[in-house]
Amino acid sequence: MNIYDISKQAGVSIATVSRVLNGSDKVSPSTREKVLQVIEQNSYTPNAFARSLGLNSMHTVGILCADSSDVYLASAIYYLERELRQNSYASMLCCTGYHLEEKKKYLQLLLSRNVDALFFAGSNFVEDTEKNNAYLFEAAGKVPVFILNGYLAGDRIYSVLCDDRLAVNEMTESLFRRGSHAPVYLYRSLSYSGRKKIAGFREACIKNGITDADKRIFASPVSVHETAAFLDALEKEGLSFDACVTSDDELAVGAVKFALSHGRRIPDEFQVTGYNNSLISTCSTPEITTVDNRVEFMCTTAVSLLMQALDGKNIPARTVFSGDIIQRETTNVF
Repeated sequence: MNIYDISKQAGVSIATVSRVLNGSDKVSPSTREKVLQVIEQNSYTPNAFARSLGLNSMHTVGILCADSSDVYLASAIYYLERELRQNSYASMLCCTGYHLEEKKKYLQLLLSRNVDALFFAGSNFVEDTEKNNAYLFEAAGKVPVFILNGYLAGDRIYSVLCDDRLAVNEMTESLFRRGSHAPVYLYRSLSYSGRKKIAGFREACIKNGITDADKRIFASPVSVHETAAFLDALEKEGLSFDACVTSDDELAVGAVKFALSHGRRIPDEFQVTGYNNSLISTCSTPEITTVDNRVEFMCTTAVSLLMQALDGKNIPARTVFSGDIIQRETTNVF
């Protein structure tokens, strides 16, 4: 027994059976009852692909992220799946890694599953050239594409993102107001978001008379202990710094470890800031001042916009919101 048999016995089209199976209101009560009776009599269990026939929808959305073990991305995935589920959509997750060819491969895999839309969680999917972004433009020609915390202009490409440049700029400005004179900046990625954060730090430094701002921006090792060792090496090389602004909370923990191992009092002698307002920032001792880039708000907004787009409504190509500075124990109080 399949969807074709159901349509034949009920005397309706395959499309009508699909609408009944998907709960569409575009079916009369009498026709719906007729189809449901045939289904019940034959103990029919619908196949997801069969259900999509006629409606041209799998009620499934693809989610791509680089690494689901990343605290920030794991949170984004959770909120996306929660919101999609509340809107009666299933999700399919692919962890692509950071290489372009792998991203393309997993994208094609999701498109072959007839997903209704695609979410790209993280700004690392926005490549540095139009040629490398071609796979995103091609995907948008088939389904709506949503980029979370990155921006790419294109038809049916929608970006929902925090203003990372402004957030880091304001955080760095606040350190100067709180008594710092020579901050450094640590980052791990030169993604779209990563570049915006660096720009925000650089602008604040220049505004406050730091003439060697670019010499205070460093790509950091990944782990907490490696970050602490990296800062130790910078100090031994003769670089003077009294604060560390970081692109994520894990790097900030490394900066805290550096300060504690050198007997620097936090925040009186050394200030530290993180980014993402993750659980890591409150597990640290002392707890870390950080930027809340409102990942839950970003994901709920993105899913809401998707539902509107699927209903045929016009939605903005770019939705930008501000981050919030969360004051904790690693920065001075005004």
